[in-house]
Amino acid sequence: MNVQSRSVTLIGAPLEEGSGRRGAAMGPAALRIAGVDQTLIDLGHDVADNGDLRIVPAMDLPNHSKAHNLRIVGAFTRALESSVYDVAASGRFPLILGGDHSLSMGSVSGMARYAAGKGRPLFVLWLDAHADFNSPATSPSGNIHGMPVAFFCGEAEFAEILPKGRPFVDPKHVFQVGIRSVDAREREEIHEHGVNVFDMRAIDEQGIGAIMRHILDVVAKADGLLHVSLDLDFLDPDIAPGVGTTVPGGATFREAHLVMEMLSDSGLVSSLDLVELNPFLDDRGKSARILVELTASLFGRRIFDRPTRAA
Repeated sequence: MNVQSRSVTLIGAPLEEGSGRRGAAMGPAALRIAGVDQTLIDLGHDVADNGDLRIVPAMDLPNHSKAHNLRIVGAFTRALESSVYDVAASGRFPLILGGDHSLSMGSVSGMARYAAGKGRPLFVLWLDAHADFNSPATSPSGNIHGMPVAFFCGEAEFAEILPKGRPFVDPKHVFQVGIRSVDAREREEIHEHGVNVFDMRAIDEQGIGAIMRHILDVVAKADGLLHVSLDLDFLDPDIAPGVGTTVPGGATFREAHLVMEMLSDSGLVSSLDLVELNPFLDDRGKSARILVELTASLFGRRIFDRPTRAA
């Protein structure tokens, strides 16, 4: 097997306060128990584990009635932005172990700062059932894990979580794949800002391979960096039940692996989030193992290299 070796740094983000329910904070531990580090080592990669981020609430931020647990989410955002930037600037690949999807406020912002310093555009592949383009003004729930895309695109500046003047991601550089649950006002915001959305109907009609070829071609022609944010609910819940925001009709096991294999072939991916794993809702570690297998595909494992599972 010819896999290009990468230097990967794991960053644990035990964040659950953005989601409105408990359990996702156990995600980093479950991914480690499922062998994410050893799997990458076995593929020939250099892996360092920076452990889990430890934060204290950001007391300079306000309590916000439409952005729940802002002080905790804001503290994680600041810590992740800094940590991800430092890892990328050191020449390593940041792999963030979540944690709910609000963590992408920090991880993508860190990569946006890194990309800006390199003079290259940052693209984001958002593999998710949800568009996550809400703000406190539009969110029905006030849960911040529904706001990260709007935040890193500069459309949810409801508190000074990160310094003013920070680099934003162009919404037209965001590709959302697998979408099947969008709030009414959120749909208007996505259309207005030009976010590229490939919902499950698009996958059914066009095929995941054609969609991925288009996305990768756009990124390559722009000489862009690509951040991949993989939410467990991208997959159908029958395959991956360990998530608190299940939406029927998601991607199949093979569709998800094809996405990862094509990303691997492209050589364009510069960073990765694994988010919304809730081990409390999982079935004997099934979902954690699937996320690790998908990560292995992104890092070069092919279908004929995949070990057979015991019954």
